[in-house]
Amino acid sequence: MSSLRNAISRRAHKERAQPHNRKKFGILEKHKDYVVRAKSFHQKEETLKKLREKAAFKNPDEFSFAMINSRMVDGVHRPKEEAREIKSRPSQNSKPVFEDVPKRIKKKMAASYKELEERKKRVQELEKLYNDMSLQKELQKPGRKRKLREDEVLNPSSRPVYKWRAERKR
Repeated sequence: MSSLRNAISRRAHKERAQPHNRKKFGILEKHKDYVVRAKSFHQKEETLKKLREKAAFKNPDEFSFAMINSRMVDGVHRPKEEAREIKSRPSQNSKPVFEDVPKRIKKKMAASYKELEERKKRVQELEKLYNDMSLQKELQKPGRKRKLREDEVLNPSSRPVYKWRAERKR
């Protein structure tokens, strides 16, 4: 009888989908996804544990002359002489620095310089505006004003510049 019971197809139990009101949180993690993630996590954890243990048992007094007589070249330890040779050799595929920069970074740099130029222009415009406004404010003050000659003007502009003789208070 048990063989007949196993012959009948049963309903496959599916894992539920992410509810609509939680779509913003992305896809729902299924059990098989969790298992893969957990195994990976525990494997990394074990590796870190082994490395910590290895570091703890390391002899701090250990010394080798190779530690002094070697240099790092492109992330690889080489003897001093070999390292000097490699560094002194001109590399065949060396390009000028500006050609090594990717296009997207060049675009960003260009945009940054453009923005900087625009900001400098804006500062100059604001300075002119500020000078004009301060001049207008000065014109409102009481006192006798006289027009300055060209040799007296500090910041030449198209408009006439005035100077006041302050009135004495009586």
